[in-house]
Amino acid sequence: MDQAKFLQLLESVLAPDTARVKAATETLRKEYYTSPQSLTLLLQILSSHDSPQLRQLAATQARSLVERHWAAVPTAHKAQIRQHILQATLSEQTAIVRHAAARVISEIAKIDVEDGEWADLPEIMQHAAETGSPEEREVSTYILFTILESLGDGFMHRFHELFGLFSKTIHDPDSADVRMNTMLALSKLGFLLDAENDEESLEMFQKILPSMVAILKQAIEARDDDRIMQGFEVFQTLLDCDPKLLNVHFRDLVQFMIQLASEDSLGKETRSQALNFLINCVLYRKLKFQGLRVGEQLTAVLMKILTEAADESDDDDSFSTAMLVLSLITFMAQNLPPSQIIVPLLHTFKTYSASANVRERQAGIAALGTSAEGAPEFIDTQLKELNPIILQLLEDSEIKVREAATNGVKLLADHLSETMGKEHQKYISALVQNLNAAMGNLEGPDGKININIVVNCCSAIDSLVDGLEPEDIKEYLPGIVPHLSRLFAHPENKIKSAAIGAVGSIAECAKDAFLPYFEQTMNSLSEFVHIKENDEELDLRCMTLDAMGNLASAVGPEPFKRYVHPLMESTEEGLHLDNSRLKETGYLFWGTLAKVYEEDFKAFLPGVVQALFKTLEEVDEAVDVELGETADDLVGKEVVIAGKKVKVVGPNNGGEIDGDDSYDEMDEMTDDEDTDWDDLAGISTVVEEQEVALEAMADLMSHTKKEYLPYLAKSIELILLLVDNSYELVRRAAIGTLFRAYATLWQLQDENLQKWQPGLPLKVHPSDDIMKLGSVVMKATIGLWKDEDDSSVILEINRSLADTLKLCGPAIVSEDKIIEKAVEVLLALLKKTHPCQSEDDDEPEEGDVPQETSEDDWYIIDSALDVIATLAAAIGDRFAPLWKVLEKPLLQYASSSENAQRSAAIGTIADAIRGMGKAVTPFTSTLLKVLLHRMSDEDPLAKSNAAFAIGLLVEYSDKDNEIKRAYNPILMKLEPLLQTQESRQLDNAAGCISRMIIKHPDNLPLGEVLPALIGLLPLKEDYEENEPIFSMIMKLYSSGNNTVLGLTPQLLPIIAHVMGPPETQLTTTTREQLVQLVKFVHQNRPALIQQYPVLLQVI
Repeated sequence: MDQAKFLQLLESVLAPDTARVKAATETLRKEYYTSPQSLTLLLQILSSHDSPQLRQLAATQARSLVERHWAAVPTAHKAQIRQHILQATLSEQTAIVRHAAARVISEIAKIDVEDGEWADLPEIMQHAAETGSPEEREVSTYILFTILESLGDGFMHRFHELFGLFSKTIHDPDSADVRMNTMLALSKLGFLLDAENDEESLEMFQKILPSMVAILKQAIEARDDDRIMQGFEVFQTLLDCDPKLLNVHFRDLVQFMIQLASEDSLGKETRSQALNFLINCVLYRKLKFQGLRVGEQLTAVLMKILTEAADESDDDDSFSTAMLVLSLITFMAQNLPPSQIIVPLLHTFKTYSASANVRERQAGIAALGTSAEGAPEFIDTQLKELNPIILQLLEDSEIKVREAATNGVKLLADHLSETMGKEHQKYISALVQNLNAAMGNLEGPDGKININIVVNCCSAIDSLVDGLEPEDIKEYLPGIVPHLSRLFAHPENKIKSAAIGAVGSIAECAKDAFLPYFEQTMNSLSEFVHIKENDEELDLRCMTLDAMGNLASAVGPEPFKRYVHPLMESTEEGLHLDNSRLKETGYLFWGTLAKVYEEDFKAFLPGVVQALFKTLEEVDEAVDVELGETADDLVGKEVVIAGKKVKVVGPNNGGEIDGDDSYDEMDEMTDDEDTDWDDLAGISTVVEEQEVALEAMADLMSHTKKEYLPYLAKSIELILLLVDNSYELVRRAAIGTLFRAYATLWQLQDENLQKWQPGLPLKVHPSDDIMKLGSVVMKATIGLWKDEDDSSVILEINRSLADTLKLCGPAIVSEDKIIEKAVEVLLALLKKTHPCQSEDDDEPEEGDVPQETSEDDWYIIDSALDVIATLAAAIGDRFAPLWKVLEKPLLQYASSSENAQRSAAIGTIADAIRGMGKAVTPFTSTLLKVLLHRMSDEDPLAKSNAAFAIGLLVEYSDKDNEIKRAYNPILMKLEPLLQTQESRQLDNAAGCISRMIIKHPDNLPLGEVLPALIGLLPLKEDYEENEPIFSMIMKLYSSGNNTVLGLTPQLLPIIAHVMGPPETQLTTTTREQLVQLVKFVHQNRPALIQQYPVLLQVI
């Protein structure tokens, strides 16, 4: 090898001449780096050349070639090379070269130490780190850091020695670099440490942690930005390690970060890093953070920071700080109980809203708006009190407050549209007023703020109308639609886009009342359907397609018919414009049209489905289906679904990772890592498209029904490939689409087969296709359900399974062992020990159910309760053995300190009783005690559900004597419930009394109870309870009961009412029974019927 030419080429790489650099790089790659000699030359240059730039370049290039060529270096030369490079690195004066050389040493050590060579390297480094010059100590600690990073577990036997060393070097008196390198090395030790089995190392780490905090403090006091960033990175890394590492000092560490975030004398980057650390604590150490109970303290700090940031809103850095604060508030609202975040935040909001300080009024409404995403249900309960304050802020004299208020209303309406819709007149009036005022002042010093107000108002109206009924929106159409439509021509694209979105939502809400505005709106929007010059235009095109989909849903198939083909052509074009959002918008538009046209959409299915298939195949084109270990009995088989074969494979079957990286792909000379991030962004774009494609596919299946059958098998095959996708939203969409495929196939069966009956073995056997698909769906589900750590995926599984059980009955869980595996998961969810709920160190004790729960945590448990309720309904008396397993946690939730938990648990118990039927008898004593107690609950819904449940227990239990003894206590508890409509208490109490009369009519004073009960009819809300009420009345008539016969004149207007609209007041069976009763009364007392036309019609 021509060494002089080699050196010349390296020097050319450093030249400020792009063409020369490119030519030299190509020559080195193709002619030199293929040879092992290139590595030895690079190491020689690193050890001895005068130029630090060339030494750095040599180190960078050598590091990339060590793995490929070090083994080919003659063994006799290796020791000398190692000695030279080590000595050169220890004496290197340029820090960046020292670090680059250290990386080379660690790469060589990674090979040699594992091969039993260079065994004395760690001892040499440890000695140098203790005794050498500050520069030697700095490079030695850095080499140890890089070795730990590359060798990892290979150094575990030296952990105790290293802790001893690092406990000294972290206090190095001369070098901040030594101290920081020690921190970096300790972060790697923490990552490798086996806290479960190496308690001594764990204690040593915990002992040294305060010194690590001190190093970060020193860097902050010295305003050393580089070391500040390194220090924060260390602590962020430790959050990813075994939680036990930080447990002892977690409270102090959190308090330290809160202090840093609150200190306005510190740099914004330091405060932002502290906020980022707190965000990750809330996200990844949620249970531990909850236990600290620092929410109220932190909320006060965040509100203060938000006020400061509002004062500097034009500063990009402060804006990012504000966004971090708002993000932390959102995550706290999602992950902490309301008492720790929402309660103090609402208190601060009320104080700030009345403040004379403009910035506090801004901060207050900004925090309230963003918190709605995390705790919508709790804030929903407070809206009645909050509405006047919010409306007042919309009329604030300060434009910046109105800007924040309109944005706050938009965020609140995103999650609370139904409740806010009850005040729609006040909100829409205030928003239109702000819109008009802002439109008149889009130029000048406040122009930017006014543009934001216009966009906020349009977006707020967009969200708010989601909670309105068609009759509510009608009054606004003549004024608001033309006004917003004029904004379609505004030169500012974001104003156009917001206005288009608002009109689309208004149309969807108004339904056919929008018809007078339909043609003009479509004509105005048509110019945006094909724009494509830049990203802004493509975004506007997306919003237009979304709005047109809403218009189609509003006016129906016939008026929209002539626009379908041009718009389908637009979506087809959008697939080829290299814009991910436009593709996704097109997919959703197809799903919308499928809902509107149903089976008439069939002409477009071939092209649409093919496009969706292409997207779903984009990452992994393999056709095997991996379901995990639960599918062992299906591995290697081809399951026939809808006449097509789907092949199933076991875990890890199929493509393995190829370890042969071509050296031609190495490009470290450029030191440009952007391409790595570009690749990640590309992967993210693909999977986001797949998520939306799956959602669109689900809509196509559900609405085009039998027309989709030719594509169903291939669809399932592709969906199954994505169930284990690394992107959680794709997994969520895939599992939801699988269940919708099952529901679609179910509804295409013969009508008689769709009428399932509870119980196992199956009383009604579905088609073979249904059974096969159910097997595949449930095995994919169980495989994911048990180990999934993302809560949104678990929510989708729970909701999909509950919906499917409700629609399709027990067939989907009829296969052997499926129910047992499902109950294991449900039990883990109830105990909060499921991977999506627990942290390694914070699992609740056996049988303990924490009382305080965040809304996000509760959604998971609540969805599990839905599965339990629908499972009981589906399998009937076969649920009784499962009740023994689930009883303890369910009864614990029924005794929770939180109203929502008690009411939901009691509702689930009621459903379980109804599902088990007479099989509930062995559990009568326990349930009776619990339900009687809950009938005096402070929460209205809990009381109401308890009345419903105890009525069912009376109906189904065969422990007659015990039930009879409870009649008087039950009646006493029911009496106050009969005085209020709140939470359906009256309806459920009336149903309970009716069941008591049916079961044991002689065990209560009918002469007193029946007239009082009939005096409360008809029911206003819970029509389901009409069934036991009228069954009881029919039974009394059949037995010739004198009390009910004497009450006939009072009963007839009630019967006339329930036999009128709405038809949902009665089931078909109950309606038929009442028809017979009316005919009976007409035969005996015809004059009583004459005054009720509704009743005359049925005679």
